[in-house]
Amino acid sequence: MSANRPTQPQALLVFPHLRVQNANAISSPLTHGFPSITAFTGLMWALERKLAQAGTPLHLLKVGVVCHAHDEQVVDGYVKTFRLTRNPVDQHGNTAAIVEEGRIHLDITLVFAVAQASAAVPLAQAADDREQDLARRIADVLATLRIAGGTVLPSRKVPGRRTRPWLALLPEDAEAQAVAFKQWRRQWLPGYVLVGRDDLLATRLAHLRQTQPEATLLDAWLHAARFNHTPMPVAEGAAAPGDGKVRWVDPLRGKGTGWTVPIPVGYAALRDKPYSPGEVAHARDSTTPVTFVESVYSLGEWISPHRLQSVHALLWHADTDSTRGLYRCRSGYVPPAGVDASALDDEEPDFD
Repeated sequence: MSANRPTQPQALLVFPHLRVQNANAISSPLTHGFPSITAFTGLMWALERKLAQAGTPLHLLKVGVVCHAHDEQVVDGYVKTFRLTRNPVDQHGNTAAIVEEGRIHLDITLVFAVAQASAAVPLAQAADDREQDLARRIADVLATLRIAGGTVLPSRKVPGRRTRPWLALLPEDAEAQAVAFKQWRRQWLPGYVLVGRDDLLATRLAHLRQTQPEATLLDAWLHAARFNHTPMPVAEGAAAPGDGKVRWVDPLRGKGTGWTVPIPVGYAALRDKPYSPGEVAHARDSTTPVTFVESVYSLGEWISPHRLQSVHALLWHADTDSTRGLYRCRSGYVPPAGVDASALDDEEPDFD
């Protein structure tokens, strides 16, 4: 990454209600249901390279994703199974072998935090353009790319819904930025923003170590990813149920916690030092060092945009620690201190 690359975004580039067909629903060897956030950071870098080739240089620094609707291609049942296909046919007209893949159709809004890369592409002038010509040109480039392996379908006009891409400057003043964000987040409703919740994983680990001192982060992650039903004793002073039945619940899954999900957030190297460029045969890029990696997992949460107080809360950025061999995405979301998730469900949204 260039040392001259800016770190502070100057504007937001938004692509509302993108329709994506057959995106990859398998986000890691252990999770499925929505593409990995690394798919969207990869899209961000691919789009930046394409824009540079198209003569529209722009720094894309962070990315956020708002999911409005999804349709995972599975067969419902006690255990969900992927709907698999055997196409295209081979050169002899025979059906192909089945290769298990997860597919999902999405209706998402992508939010990019951008910075000016060249005086030839002035962001202030582009943001003031009523026709939003720059945003439309970038949308044309985006339509040629794959999003998590899925195809971008042409947008359809929907009454009362803004579907055209737009660009807006980020006010430098924090108060003015908060006011602008209140207006922007209304456009992303109904929908849910994926944010990182590393703090919940740490809390789960601390809980496990009260009874299992040897518990690891993997134990905590697996514990948070499943139901852990336990019998609940009758409260002191309360009458025992007449039918003699014992109530079973998961004490760590209260109201509002259903939006917490296990997610992959990046990769960890499997060796101390990457291979030199060209040392690994058939690598995609022969000019870049290569290393083998495994997925890094954490917890995420789907949050309605009206609960976010800052645009930075919905954005993810890449974080590289080459000395530890850790390449992961980090969320800008900071959970409000002392707020009960169940209380948030009863909040009335403030759209003004």
